[in-house]
Formats: sequence, C-alpha cells, structure tokens
Amino acid sequence: MSQQTIDGLLLKEMIIAGANLLEQNREAIDALNVFPVPDGDTGTNMSLTMKSTVREIAAVDEHSASKLINMAARGALKGARGNSGVILSQILRGFARGIEGSDTVDAQMFARGLRSGADTAYKAVMKPKEGTILTVIRVIAEDSARYVQKKPDNLPGLLDKVIRSGEAILEKTPDMLPALKQAGVVDSGGQGLLTVLKGWRAAFNGEKIEDTTTNIGSAATFEFEDDHDSLEEIKFKYCTEFIIQEMNEGVTEDDINRFRTRLTRIGDCVVVVGDFSLVKVHVHTNDPGKAIQYACELGELVNMKIDNMAEERRERLKKAEEAQRAAEKQKAEEEQAAQAAEPELKPYGMVAVSLGEGFSGIFSDLGVDHIVEGGQTMNPSIEDILGAVDSVGAQCVFVLPNNSNVILAASQAAELSEHTVVVLPTKNVAMGIGAVIAFNPEANVEENRQAMTEAAEHVKTGQITFAVRDTVFEDKEIKEGDIIGIHNGRIETVGRDIHDIALDLVGHVVEEGDSLITIYYGQDTKEEDAQALGTEVASMFSDMDVEVQYGGQPLYYYLISAE
Repeated sequence: MSQQTIDGLLLKEMIIAGANLLEQNREAIDALNVFPVPDGDTGTNMSLTMKSTVREIAAVDEHSASKLINMAARGALKGARGNSGVILSQILRGFARGIEGSDTVDAQMFARGLRSGADTAYKAVMKPKEGTILTVIRVIAEDSARYVQKKPDNLPGLLDKVIRSGEAILEKTPDMLPALKQAGVVDSGGQGLLTVLKGWRAAFNGEKIEDTTTNIGSAATFEFEDDHDSLEEIKFKYCTEFIIQEMNEGVTEDDINRFRTRLTRIGDCVVVVGDFSLVKVHVHTNDPGKAIQYACELGELVNMKIDNMAEERRERLKKAEEAQRAAEKQKAEEEQAAQAAEPELKPYGMVAVSLGEGFSGIFSDLGVDHIVEGGQTMNPSIEDILGAVDSVGAQCVFVLPNNSNVILAASQAAELSEHTVVVLPTKNVAMGIGAVIAFNPEANVEENRQAMTEAAEHVKTGQITFAVRDTVFEDKEIKEGDIIGIHNGRIETVGRDIHDIALDLVGHVVEEGDSLITIYYGQDTKEEDAQALGTEVASMFSDMDVEVQYGGQPLYYYLISAE
C-alpha cells in the first residue's frame, strides 16, 4: 500500500530535495529573463531563499509536519530575496497556516496548504499580475482542491496532479504576458516554484535528486557536541552514544541509511556519521535498547554511553534555583544601568540599498545612515534590510529599495520591524538620490513621505548594458553582445557602440522642462569615456546642467537620469 501521509521527518526530506533541485537548475531559471540583460536573478533569489529555509531546519528532527513547516517558513522569510523569493516565502508561510496543528499531512490537508499558500502570496503583492508565479500556485491549488474532492485519500496521485497542473499552467504563462511570448520564455518564478515542487514529489516517492548535498545528519562530524543544557524540553530521556565497528558481512551504505531512518522514528538529535570502518552514533530516545538492537544488526558496538537527561535536568534546576535568588538583585541593577545608558532614538533615519562604490558614497554623503549592499545583480534579503533598519536607532526609518525587485522584500521587513518604517517606491538609485535630497528633517512623517515620493517619481532614468542572448523584443532584433539602452521598462535603442547608444538614449530620457542631466558611469566604463560623453551631451542640451559622476555599478555601463 502506498504512503498516504507526510510527517515532519519526511517533509524535511522533501524541502531539502526541493532546495537542491532548485540550486541545480538555478542558472537555467536565471536565463528565463524577459530582457536579454546579464542580471537575470530569479533562480538565484529563489535558491538563496530556499537555502535559508534549509538552514533553519537542517539541525532538527521534528516529527510534526506543522512544526517543521513553520520553522521552514520562518527561515524562508528571513532569507527571502527579490520578488520571487519573497513570494516563495509567502507560499510556504501560507502552507504552514493551512496545515496548522497537524502532525501528519494527508491529501486533503496538503491541498488545503496549497490553497492557503496561494491566498497568502496574493495578499502580499499590492498589484498581483497574472502569468507569474502567483498564477502558477493559484492554478495548482485550484486543481488540487478539485482532485481531492474526487480522490480524498490519494496523496501520491495528488502530488502527481500538482506537477501536471504546474507544467500545464506554466506553458500558458506566455499567453498571459506578451513580454514572455515575445521573449520566447515561460515565467521564471513559476518555473522556480515548479522545480521546488518536483523536488518535493521526488523525495516523497523515494527518488534520488542527483548530486544532493544536504541530507539528515550530513552536517554532523565526529566532533559533534551534544549540549543537553540547551534543550528546551526533554521529550526523549536517554542520550545514547556508541561506535559501530567490524561491520557484519553484507552490510551496505543503504543499510546504514536505513539504520539512520529507524533511529529518527524512535528519537531525535540523530547523528550517524563515518564509513564502513567506523560509524559514530548519537540519539536521544526513550528506548536505548532498541537503538542498540538496531545497531547490532550492522556490527560490533564499543564505547557505549547512556545518560539520563531528565535526572541531569533535575540536578541543574536545583542548582539554578539556588543561584537565581542571588542573581536577581544583580540582574535588576544591570537592567537599570542598561536603561540609563540606552541612547535616545533620533526622530528620523534612512536606509538605502546600493550596489556600486560610487553610489554608496553618494548616499553616505547625503546623510543616509545605513547602506545595504545589493541591487540589480544581488538583491538583499528581508533579514538584511530588517537588520539595517533596527541598527539605525530612529523612531521612523525611511527605506529606499532603489530596485523594483527589492521593494517587496523591503515592505516585508517593514511589517516585521518594531519601528515605524516607510518604504519609498524607488526603482533605481537615481530615484533614491532624488528622494534623499527632498528629505526635510523639520517636516512630519507623512509630509516627508509625500515629498520624497514625488521627488523620486520626478526623476527619469535610462540604463545601458549588453545583451546576453539573441532575441526579438518589441520588433527589435537583438544579437548577443549588442549594446542596449533601456528606458521605462522598454528597450529603446540597440547597437554596437556604447557611446552612440548613450547619446540616443539621452534623447528618450530627457523631457521638456528638465534642467539637470546626470550621467553615472559603471565599474567597467573608463572615466575619460564618461567625461567625453558628458561634454557631448552638454553641447546637445546647452540650456541644461550636465553632471558626470562615478556610480561603480556592475554590468551597466551607464545610468542616465534627467529631472
């Protein structure tokens, strides 16, 4: 009879398999970029998000599926990067809500988790767009709900349905978003989600993910230290340790793996490491005899040690009670001293996301308190942004994401922060600079929010980079290596010369009424080339001020702004 439920231990294996399969396909998913630019990062963002998830659950052997997925969702939220990573974290968060309180998950509960995951993801996005990862999870959830109505007790069949549904809707995403169809790609976020779910199904079915590097106990070594004092509760009393040597004839690596799995069924904190000459074993269990019995099937046992952790805890508590009374007065005095020394929060602070030495220097000179490294090619995580906000020491912190793919992560960080956080909709560093300049320390929060937003939106920008593949985009034939100028989400101009493309792009960016053009040159552009471009632009727009500044941004030769 096929397996019809998932417990916490199996769910952990599924999540790890999904993360590994995603990492194996990360570069291919990165390449599913509508623009043929060199900074497609959907696969990277989703993989880093899942790696954070795995780190959160790697050291635990949790039997409850609900508790395990809650830990996984917490890890995903902390490490979420980019829009795709944040949405993936919300799907896991919603799935956890959908199965709340369930130690095991059957087909109906799994479908409920998917439905909750889709709902939570949609709510996290201010303006949901169809043809994206949101569509993929929604359709999968809807198809799953219909499936369990007909077959409520067929979990393997449901997982097969999840993959078939995901593949079918992913193929339709180009019909929902013309940009995808013209670029000849499916939605990259949807592809990433489907890859994770394929990993889940493979682990459920006992299939191997090629080159899997993370599994139960793989992080353990012979130097493993078991800190009984750190255990919040003692579910299993006996800390059992021994070494297996002189393996019985016929014992294979699969036998050792099965032995590890059997231990996870009778306890937690399982460590089984070594090779055929020596295997070190550690487990917390209420039945050490059974652990020893299982081990004897593999070989001879030496260095056996069994500690009663419940007795150890009783002794510790007795000593702790004696010490607590003496420490209470000292603790109170330390708290009073800490409160007296705690600095008063300043009214305002600012955090800016910036990638490029020049841009970071500009923000610092303008008074930004904390620079979070990241942006076009490296989106910071929710945890990165939250840590920056909390470090500022201000009652209200303005956050400048400076990239459309960072705004959602910044918004999630704002929700998690205990401070008042205002996320400004800055889609690039030029807009961020405009917003910072408009800040008025004498104005209130709402006045600043409005003024900084208006200043940012007044800035028009264009960017120049190179194409990484042949494509046809909006009737423009583009060859790999071509120089492309991007403005307002459109590829405005294509050619072979950076200087000529820059001059052409300026004409698209500058509008009547503008008075200042700023040319920020990147790390791969020579200063003399940038200055020469500035001189020529100044002659084209003699009634405007033209500034040339070093941005230091990677992959993009120029960022040109007009205001």
